[in-house]
Amino acid sequence: MRLSAIHTYPVKGCHRLDHDGAEVRPWGLAGDRRWMIVDADGVGVTQREATALVALRAVAREGGLTLRAEGHPDLHVPEPVAADPLPVRTFSNRVIPVPALPAGPAADDWVSALLDRPARLVFLDRPARHIPAGDREHDTGDQVSFADAYPLLLAGTASLAALNGWLGEAGEEPVPMARFRPNLVVDGAPAWAEDAWVGRPMSIGGVRFRAAGPCDRCVVTTIDQETGVRGREPLRTLARHRNVGQKLLFGLHLVPEGAGRVTVGDPVTVDD
Repeated sequence: MRLSAIHTYPVKGCHRLDHDGAEVRPWGLAGDRRWMIVDADGVGVTQREATALVALRAVAREGGLTLRAEGHPDLHVPEPVAADPLPVRTFSNRVIPVPALPAGPAADDWVSALLDRPARLVFLDRPARHIPAGDREHDTGDQVSFADAYPLLLAGTASLAALNGWLGEAGEEPVPMARFRPNLVVDGAPAWAEDAWVGRPMSIGGVRFRAAGPCDRCVVTTIDQETGVRGREPLRTLARHRNVGQKLLFGLHLVPEGAGRVTVGDPVTVDD
């Protein structure tokens, strides 16, 4: 097995960035989901309610972020350092508020114009737990970015091919891997091999991870990541074939057990 693709999402919900390599931190990949757009209540705004986020092509840079979207001027946003922290939540319920630093009025105006609604941009200076301990069999630990649940998400190309086979049998169009917004993509494993990796240590290149659990998919998978158009697939097909305990499964959550660097082409091994 080998690592075939690496992606980050500098602002939660934004368009992906593709990489040849990335640094692994305890909370995830460097530059991944350290920024989030929040509403007036401090709750994260995602593609679930704002599909316009697919147009946001943010680029994480040393000491800050560049916001880009067609029809909007580029905006360079420095990491806030002296601002008073705000309590924010990734969801409206069942999560722990964490302190984040406001990016400032210029950034707020930019994201508000993009979404056509009042919004603020915040930065997670210190990645922290935002999911209650004990909610999952294999816990995330105490450092997580603004990701929904775990530091990283892995997906297998064979599993996507199997899903697209089911979609074809149902007369539906195939979906690209981008619909599932993974950080790491693996070639060379059988379809759904990830199911058997849960709870086991694994290595990608020289970096150690623990496979923390399967990913329960949401409505974001039905959104075209280039156009923002929403459909019904692949959730309907996952509901027929991958419904386990009323969760529609695709992909595998990972927790880093050390720091290092992963690179496209790295070998992937799973411990017995």
